[in-house]
Amino acid sequence: MENDITSIVLTDEDGEEIEFNVVTKMDIEDKEYVIVTPKHEDTDEAIALRIDKDEDGNDVLVTVDDDQEFAIVTEAYETLFAEEDSELN
Repeated sequence: MENDITSIVLTDEDGEEIEFNVVTKMDIEDKEYVIVTPKHEDTDEAIALRIDKDEDGNDVLVTVDDDQEFAIVTEAYETLFAEEDSELN
């Protein structure tokens, strides 16, 4: 996935397309992740997605369902933004 992408459109389980803002892209333990937030909703909720490859080598976004993997991604995200906040102060 390219680093300059600022938004993506995902299809939910009901077939509705939802636009998301890309907050950041991270590389953790040889895997790529993207953190997104719903574009048209006023929420602080962020969603972590792993970037996998399909059989043709195309990027596929996969929900992080494993609790341990989710904890690792969450910790990296919080650390990243804590560092950015301290640099601004």
